[in-house]
Amino acid sequence: MRPLVGLLLLTTGCSRGAKSSDAGAPSPSTAASASTSASADVVSKASESWDAGPPVVGAGRVDAAALRARTHARLDHDTSKVTVLTGDDPRSIGERLCEAVVPKRPKETPILLKPNLGGFEWFKSGKDDGVKGRITDPEFVRGVIQCLKKRGHTRITVAEGWGATHADWKKLIEVSGYAAMTADEHVPLVAMDDDGVFDVEGDQPGKPLAVSGMEKTRVPTLLVPKILAEHLDHGLFISIPKIKAHRFGVFSASIKGVQGTIMLSDAAPAFRQKARMHRELNGWLKTKEGDRAAYVAALETFGERIADVLEVEAPHVVLAEGAPGMMGDGFQKLFPTKEKLGVGGTHPVAVDRVVAQVLGLWDNAALAAELGGHRTSPLLTIAAKRFALDLAKVETTGDGAALIEGPRPTRFFGMAGFELGSGAAPPTAAEPPTVHAAQVTTDVELGKSDPLWAKAKEISWATDFAGETTPHVTRARFLFRAGAEGALYASFDVEGTGLFVDDAFPLESERAKLYQEDCVELFLDPTPVTPKQYFEIEVGPKGHFLDLSVDHGKSDVGWSSKLTRATRVDPAKKSAHLELRLAAPEIVKALSPGARLRLGLYRMEGKSPRRYLAWSPPRTKKPNFHVPEAFGWLVLDP
Repeated sequence: MRPLVGLLLLTTGCSRGAKSSDAGAPSPSTAASASTSASADVVSKASESWDAGPPVVGAGRVDAAALRARTHARLDHDTSKVTVLTGDDPRSIGERLCEAVVPKRPKETPILLKPNLGGFEWFKSGKDDGVKGRITDPEFVRGVIQCLKKRGHTRITVAEGWGATHADWKKLIEVSGYAAMTADEHVPLVAMDDDGVFDVEGDQPGKPLAVSGMEKTRVPTLLVPKILAEHLDHGLFISIPKIKAHRFGVFSASIKGVQGTIMLSDAAPAFRQKARMHRELNGWLKTKEGDRAAYVAALETFGERIADVLEVEAPHVVLAEGAPGMMGDGFQKLFPTKEKLGVGGTHPVAVDRVVAQVLGLWDNAALAAELGGHRTSPLLTIAAKRFALDLAKVETTGDGAALIEGPRPTRFFGMAGFELGSGAAPPTAAEPPTVHAAQVTTDVELGKSDPLWAKAKEISWATDFAGETTPHVTRARFLFRAGAEGALYASFDVEGTGLFVDDAFPLESERAKLYQEDCVELFLDPTPVTPKQYFEIEVGPKGHFLDLSVDHGKSDVGWSSKLTRATRVDPAKKSAHLELRLAAPEIVKALSPGARLRLGLYRMEGKSPRRYLAWSPPRTKKPNFHVPEAFGWLVLDP
């Protein structure tokens, strides 16, 4: 490995800021000419008065108490917004995100860039190299490097921890493209796992340093790589994780990313002990389908350990690469996000909160049902508690901030054998559609051509459940009235209908299995944070009806939507008009101007062939409207 360019080392007997013996290492001036031209000084806004603070490294040891105090002083009051940027090219996203997020520092400040290189599905052959999609894209990191060079920085190092042999590390950096990228950019690439095995000559940047003051934590034998300790002491530590799902941790970003820096001293070799951070999982693995509570407990313990490490190793900046982000399990099952984006900020927990929402793994009721009530990764909530961060108040900025204004689609495979989003639209599907409901202050008279309907903007669709276009057009409008006497009103115009209806069935009683005849269906979730709980209202063209509530696939036909309806049909024109008034308390309570409610609109048509029409197609293999992830939005206008 090449020695760290111009790194200031703090070792036994060296005063703070003294330079160690590094014969053969390029001087700062040499490194500057190698990485950027002398005239490229564009850091006039750099804070030349920046002070790293009291030392945390000395006498070959790292002071955990000092680091912990420094971390809390920095993060406990950090309310800065998280930046979300989109684009087409990983390099340009990385460069723009760096420019927007990384604070200005003097040009001589040593900077450590830590991408995610260690978590992957080993090495394969053929189209899947076992690396792509699982690690931080090297071009994204190149963009960050080029941003820093434009500011005049020359002391830049790329480093990641490793838990396997040095031969495998060398293969990894070749296969991943990091060896070529860092050579092109003239920056060192370091394995932070020295342990007397890898970088045994020169500055030994990966040499483990003992950490004092960890005795009361869940990682009392923690070791910190020397290069990381030095950058925490007097440099800038930038974490550059891959935005991806993780089969055990739920998702992986900056919080879980600290595992790549971990070595433990109570077993040898120290760099092979990373897996012992979640050793409580071993008991559950013996049975696989065993006690789910034991699985969740192991995940919670892992979260506590990671939080212990984060308190002393929190990065100064996080620039997370999602170009694209990766849903699935992070290892074998990979489902890219539709968008290419980057998420960055100076608070690692806040950044991870936004990453969780990008992946649809924030405030997820389906996840909570599988993980003992955890609506996101326990790693995130435990870390937030350590830093007294209110996750609900994290704010975003940037051209991609609108992407997370509402619930996101997800596809997640948990190690415990559960799957989320299996019936949802594929990641490449279009964004969910939106319909607006106009507000009225008086009751709407159904079936009497009430002029209030003119306030509602009409939508239409002719697609089926798979997204294929059909000749059957359906049009809809929505109104709402807020307050105690409130209601949600919907009108449907059905074209191209054969009026396949059992006229013998009475209109006064609910029509069981109405879905087997022609009808329109409205699925409504008044509380979007509970995507598996919603209401279903079915109405036929002649007024037959059925309403029910759905809770995680279980139906309750005893629920009433307090439905009033008026319908008329025109067999000659093969058309029907339906007007509905829904006044159930659960619905009325949600009718506030500005609210956004999840909504599914569907239509059953014909006997042979049978059509299953959808406004927001779920795109399932077989007709299935019970896919909340594919619902659109009903927006209640002011």
